[in-house]
Amino acid sequence: MSDRTTRFDTALAWAPRFGPAMALRLVLCAVVLFVFAAPFLIIISGAFNATTDSTQVSVIPSDPTLLGFKIATDLGIWGYFLNSLLIVGGGLLLQVAMSVLAAYALARLRFRGRTAVLMLFLLTMMLPEEVIAIPLAQVIANLPLLGVSLKGSVFGVILPVAVWGFSILVMAEFMKEIPAEIEEAARIDGVGEIRMLWTIVLPLCKPVLGVITIFGFMMIWNQYLLPLIAANEPSDYTLTVALSFLRSDGDVGPGVLLAGALIALLPSLIVYLVMQKSMIRGITSGAMKG
Repeated sequence: MSDRTTRFDTALAWAPRFGPAMALRLVLCAVVLFVFAAPFLIIISGAFNATTDSTQVSVIPSDPTLLGFKIATDLGIWGYFLNSLLIVGGGLLLQVAMSVLAAYALARLRFRGRTAVLMLFLLTMMLPEEVIAIPLAQVIANLPLLGVSLKGSVFGVILPVAVWGFSILVMAEFMKEIPAEIEEAARIDGVGEIRMLWTIVLPLCKPVLGVITIFGFMMIWNQYLLPLIAANEPSDYTLTVALSFLRSDGDVGPGVLLAGALIALLPSLIVYLVMQKSMIRGITSGAMKG
């Protein structure tokens, strides 16, 4: 095999021998890695640094301390953290369940207006949150038909995020690729719709479930406008909203804000590390089917 052929056998078409081309690629990769990793390193450094100065950038704490976390605790950061966990737990559970049910109906069932329904889900993704803020606040304050106010409760945030067009569309496109022969064979054996979804279709969708779980978690966890609208008082805030208000407080130093930012970052990082294999399988399986 010639050198020109073996040159493309390695990842990213890197040559097996070190040379100027590989050195250039290593430098470029190091620059890109630094650009993406530097903000996280600065957050970690500032969270543990007693002498954090907003005008200086440091990736290594010069005076390590836990004072920032102590002050953040005194300001009730863990209460806001608990609010965020309750909302993301309930909202994500409902979102995944609704996505699976809606996607199954759109992908495997035949009914009039299916294309129109898909277009409506797509349109919901086109509208910025600021556009629907006022009508959403009115609905939360006075739930139609029931006349119940959800303001000041976690349900005021959980219910609006229970349906997300992105998750439904991703699930529907994945379910469309499941061979019809599997469904036909199951129907011959007398399998109904609920059993079809639970025992046949859903197990085949495990890779894409990881994808919508990760993106759904990040979407709900990073919500800012919706928790702000649904809150009655500061104790109802989520961690994202609380950090924004702490930032406007002149008595709160940068170290406390970075400590709170690190606390807010950890759940997303943990979820990604736990679900990354499922996410990669979902992305690669979708690419191979395409």
